[in-house]
Parts: sequence; C-alpha cells; structure tokens
Amino acid sequence: MLSFHDHRGSAMKTSDQMRPSSRRAASGAWNRLKPVREDALDIYGLPSKGETRLNDFKNQEAYYNRIVERYMKFCASSSNGDDLARQFAALLPHDFFLGASDAKPPPISQPSNHPVGELSAIIAALRRLREAITATARKDQFAMRAYIFNIHAAILCRDWESYSPALVSLLGVVHPQNPLSEQALHEYVGYMILDLACRQGDIEAAHRIRLRYQYKDRRVELVLKALVADNWVIFWKMKKAVDGYQRRLMEFTELRMRIHALKCLGVGYLSADRMWVEACADRNWADLIKDGVGWELTEFDRVIIKRPKAK
Repeated sequence: MLSFHDHRGSAMKTSDQMRPSSRRAASGAWNRLKPVREDALDIYGLPSKGETRLNDFKNQEAYYNRIVERYMKFCASSSNGDDLARQFAALLPHDFFLGASDAKPPPISQPSNHPVGELSAIIAALRRLREAITATARKDQFAMRAYIFNIHAAILCRDWESYSPALVSLLGVVHPQNPLSEQALHEYVGYMILDLACRQGDIEAAHRIRLRYQYKDRRVELVLKALVADNWVIFWKMKKAVDGYQRRLMEFTELRMRIHALKCLGVGYLSADRMWVEACADRNWADLIKDGVGWELTEFDRVIIKRPKAK
C-alpha cells in the first residue's frame, strides 16, 4: 500500500511527466499564430485625421526614404518600361481617355506582373507625407525634394489629388522662401500651364501663369495656340515633341482633339487612306473601331468615310 508520501510523489511524478507535453502543445499552437507584419508605409495615419508622429522632422525624412525605396523597387520589378507604364495606367478609370527633372517616364505596352496595390500604397504614403510637411510648415530643401518626387510620381499615375497640392505648395510656398533653380522653376511652371490648359480646360488661367512667371517655351505655347484654334495637326506634333511628363498632361484633352479631327475628316472627305486617317487621329484603326468609329475599311486599305448620296 502506498503511503500518503508515496501517493504524493507518484502524483507529482505524473504531473511532471505531463507538463513538458503540455508546454510543447501550447508552444506549438503559439508558433502557428505568426504575427502579421505591418507594412512600413502604413505605420502612420493621416495628419489630417489626427496623426502627430509625422510632425517630427526625422520621422518625415525616414518615411520619405522608405517611400522612395519602395518606389524604386516597384519600378525595378517591372520586366520592362512598358510593363511599368501599364501599372501607372491601371490606376485610371477605364473610360479616362480613348487613345493612346529626374527620371524619364516610360512608354506604354505589355501587361503587368505586379499588383497595382503596391503603387496605390506608395501614393497613399505620399499623401501622408505631404500633409505632414504642410502641417509643420516646412519650406526647406527636404520639403522641396519631397514635393518634386510627389509631383513626378503623381503625374505618371494621374493622381491629381496628390499632384495638384504638391505643385501648388512647391511654387506658392517653398519657392518664395527657398527658390528653385531656373531650370526647375521652368519645368514646374510648365506643368502648371499644361495642367490648367489641358486638364482643367482653363486657357485664360494658363496664360496668366505664363505671364506671371514670364514663361517661354515654344512647344508649350504652341500647345496653347492649338487648343484655342482646335488645330489638331499642331497638337499631335507638339505631343510628340514635349517630354513624357508634359505628354501625360496633354492626354487629358487628347480625346477632345481626336473627336474634332475625325469630325473634320467626316466633313471634308468621302474616303481616305487608312494610314493617313490613323495619323490624323493619332490612333490605330483597330482602336478607332473600339472607340465607336463607324467607317468602313476596304480590302485595299481605303477607309470609306461616307458614301455619296444616290441622285
């Protein structure tokens, strides 16, 4: 018969034998619950919603470096420049348009392999940073650099909610206190002029900015004249002559100019060579058909615009 002490010892031994497996089971279950890694770009909220940690200048600068690093990785992950441009275009609404400093924007071509969500996260982070810079009234070199990066990225993505305030702050807040170089000032004033004329449709305001900054650029001035005169020939020529960022801004009025060009062809011609029609519209025939052009293409590559009425 076991004494009390023997029974207690046996009980203790049994308990001790059970503990390791219990601990292993608990530990195994805990290890399976892996913590979710927080995105480095999502660690801050919007300053406009009460975020205060980005009021610290060092935090702003570290956050900016993270944004630039992610942006560069995003660009590098593209198989080619065409793939990258597809990513930017993917942020647009499908009916945005019908048709075709530092880094140069890429051309457009192949389907993409990486998620649009990454680019959206970068744009959202730029908004947080921009709000923080505005809230802390920074007008130093860092503010200038951050706004310039924001402007370039936003033009490529056509994120005008980010682009417009960054450009206005750069020219209206930073530049008066911390002047841009002559070359940089010319670049960003040019963006503002084209934005007013092409995106906002305000030619008068575009000319006011041109006169205010004594801006001179033959190509941009010809774009303004083409818009006033509905001169689609000059418009297409200038669209090919300007740089990639300016071209992106001109795309806002591209559909209007294309429709005007096609109407001119419809009034003046019964038929025309397909290649000439494509050159006039700055769009290939297959895309024109997708856009709803109802003209007929013959087997001889001749476009029948309208048939003469029978007498």
